[in-house]
Amino acid sequence: MLYYLFDYLEQFNFPGARMFGYVSFRSMMAIILSLVISAIFGEYFINLLKRKQISETQRDATIDPFNVGKVGVPTMGGIIIIVAILIPCLLLGKLHNIYMILMLITTIWLGSLGFMDDYIKVFRKDKEGLHGKFKIIGQVGLGLIVGLTLYLSPNVVIRENVEVQKAGEIVDVIHKSQDEKSTKTTIPFFKNNNLDYADIVGFMGEHAKKAGWILFVLITIFVVTAVSNGANLNDGMDGMAAGNSAIIGVTLGILAYVSSHIEYAGYLNIMYIPGSEELVIFICAFIGALIGFLWYNAFPAQIFMGDTGSLTIGGIIAVFAIIIHKELLIPILCGIFLVENLSVILQVRYFKKGKKKGVRQRIFKRTPIHDHFRTTMAQLDPNCTYLFTKPTSVFHESKITVRFWIISILLAVITIITLKIR
Repeated sequence: MLYYLFDYLEQFNFPGARMFGYVSFRSMMAIILSLVISAIFGEYFINLLKRKQISETQRDATIDPFNVGKVGVPTMGGIIIIVAILIPCLLLGKLHNIYMILMLITTIWLGSLGFMDDYIKVFRKDKEGLHGKFKIIGQVGLGLIVGLTLYLSPNVVIRENVEVQKAGEIVDVIHKSQDEKSTKTTIPFFKNNNLDYADIVGFMGEHAKKAGWILFVLITIFVVTAVSNGANLNDGMDGMAAGNSAIIGVTLGILAYVSSHIEYAGYLNIMYIPGSEELVIFICAFIGALIGFLWYNAFPAQIFMGDTGSLTIGGIIAVFAIIIHKELLIPILCGIFLVENLSVILQVRYFKKGKKKGVRQRIFKRTPIHDHFRTTMAQLDPNCTYLFTKPTSVFHESKITVRFWIISILLAVITIITLKIR
């Protein structure tokens, strides 16, 4: 809204109006505004939840190895994150931009889905929350909307790089002058690092292009579902999900900025995505909101984000990566989420396999994997066998959280250098 106001005032030479035309200025304003909103609104919201006694029963101090009780801590803190994202984007973003529209829809859609889950847990006292199938339907529905929009919208285009060779050596990289619809995405560690989904189904001949878009939509659905669930599982310790997601957000912001800048995209030999500069505004609001929320969510947490927050931030990361054609970098960038997902899947499969044989067996002491490191030997089921019981000593959750942050930073660095390592 402010963007349009100052864009109008610019024709009257209003002092400072031109500043709102710069992505860098609006991005910095977005991160500051979202941080301030989450910090100020967060305190008010926490006090409100405490007065209303809106909390989710977590673990009791008697079963925590460090006697840390978390009973009565307010939940549904994801509302703080959502509000702190939406307000700066509505004020500073170009609301007619297709990418900004998709990100706002993603935030509201998954925020509503997570809110329903938290509502059932808190007000109906059902620890299971929203049934799993309804969560999947919601995630699949969002993936379908995003995938089909990117397919059908004429504003979603890319401009590929073209290598200019001389005597067998690449001497220059230029962009195609014409924007085009494409099912191409970035594949890391390969010299010609664009993978076309249409090539995968090339055996379909003249129908390959349309089949490529169908494959793209299916991959979009899978990525949205997997990453949002991974973020949900990662939200199990104070500051864990917020910190990891902020690190991921910074990385995505860098990738979006270079993809939206024709000169940087040319230098790095990556596809140029017209209009994606608005994603930088959104991701800055996302980062600021998470940092502001971390002020209250760091150990010992004054509030939990709940599924309202974790499902939302996971979906935002997934859709953002898909829009900038970097979804195949997610296993690296979101490696923490991937491991959390895999640990739960493997634990369940291994347990079911043993159950058929009449034995109780597990791989880890507890899942998701971060809980494995704070579970004592005394807490293990004596009637069950465990494949991994080390470390036998336990770590405080603040140490586990910081170490996971460090791993996320390393993965973020690896993700960025894939732009040049091919």
